[in-house]
Amino acid sequence: MRVELSESMSTELPAHWQKAFAWAEDQLGGRVVAWEPQPRWRPACFFDLETNEGEIIPLYWRGARGEFHRDTKPLRKEMAVIEIFERHGVAVPHAYGVCEDPPGLLLEKIPGRFSLDRANDDAHRAKVLDEYLTDLAKVHSIPVEEFEAIGYRRPPSAEASCMGETLGFEKGYRAGKTAPDPMIEFQLAWCKRNVPKDRGELSFLVCDSGQFMYDDDGLTGLLDFELGYIGDYAADLAGFRTRDLTEPMVTPLGDVMHRYGAISGREVDLAVVDFHTIRFALLNPLSVAHQVTNPVKSANYVQYLGWYVVYGRCGLEVMAHATGTELDPPTLPVARPSRRAPAIRQLVDLFDPADAGEDGERAYELDRIQRTAVYLARADQFGAQIEAEDLDDMAKLLGMRPDSWQEGEAALEELVLSSGPERDADFIRYFHRRLSREESLLYPVLREQQDAALPVLR
Repeated sequence: MRVELSESMSTELPAHWQKAFAWAEDQLGGRVVAWEPQPRWRPACFFDLETNEGEIIPLYWRGARGEFHRDTKPLRKEMAVIEIFERHGVAVPHAYGVCEDPPGLLLEKIPGRFSLDRANDDAHRAKVLDEYLTDLAKVHSIPVEEFEAIGYRRPPSAEASCMGETLGFEKGYRAGKTAPDPMIEFQLAWCKRNVPKDRGELSFLVCDSGQFMYDDDGLTGLLDFELGYIGDYAADLAGFRTRDLTEPMVTPLGDVMHRYGAISGREVDLAVVDFHTIRFALLNPLSVAHQVTNPVKSANYVQYLGWYVVYGRCGLEVMAHATGTELDPPTLPVARPSRRAPAIRQLVDLFDPADAGEDGERAYELDRIQRTAVYLARADQFGAQIEAEDLDDMAKLLGMRPDSWQEGEAALEELVLSSGPERDADFIRYFHRRLSREESLLYPVLREQQDAALPVLR
């Protein structure tokens, strides 16, 4: 909810935002006169600053990544990237600076809306999409030396280029790993064995592509570059494809790939885009695995678990298509709630976001907890049968039925690490069944990820 601020009201804001706004006022000269928090997993808000000359500047505060880290180095690199993009005529929000305490990047608030399913009609959608793909091609044509000058590294080989940021995510995953994770280990091994060869052309990549704003007239700007790196341009097409899971493009994605090729003059190899789709989708499980097994208090647990499950499952489906593996998805068993079901139902009711009224941040907190309660209610109804079926599936791979899921996880990870491509089809089918079961428990609280799929590119 947008709030108009008087000078006296500014002292009533949370201390975090008082410090952020004081820094912005000092940076630009003026006073914050209105603000609207953006409840999400990282500190963020919109606000208006009235300059000393009376001009109103709409701004956006993009905080550091919450519970993951408070380092401003990624934000400073992102600001430097934005400055390069501006010089080359790419539509981006202007960056006003980086604050150290609290850590945040101060950006121009660009007008419009996101997600092409909200376009006025097909002609409007096609216009915005062409403008985005034109700017993306422009990004890919900027000499990589300009990004090397601000600290980005050129990959040492074509294979390293195609693995992109995955190896860095793997390093973070292993540093935070607290339990066996055979699904991640299998997909990592598959990607390393199947990395494309001879992809020598290098470009700067926005990485988490497909993020942009537009209005009735067209594209207003590209967003979010903190994960950018130098690598194979086809990776950004894969990122655009996975973005379609939560922000539908409506246009067939095979057509989008070919349109990018026509605009950029590059040949788009759909098999390479498939590889990058699998690899890029895996970044979600890699980045949240430690929060799924050992969440901190502030973690949005169901949101992270949803990312882990849905992106893991979708990557396996692309892998199945690429390898000609026939999948065997499971069915949800009959509900058998335990005696604890009434207590869990009460927990769901106790954390109703509607009770927060117009307090957006409080509503977000209640929603975060209620989603976990709904997931637990589903686990109470179906969890025992699902776990038993999963152990039965493990037995087919291991040659013996584990006594517990913990024992099964450890044994299955050992099997994955000691196996070669001859077991790929078995693992693809098993992990797809396993993630599909978990997704069925999460289904009521998956929100934008409900029924997410990655159609075959044609």
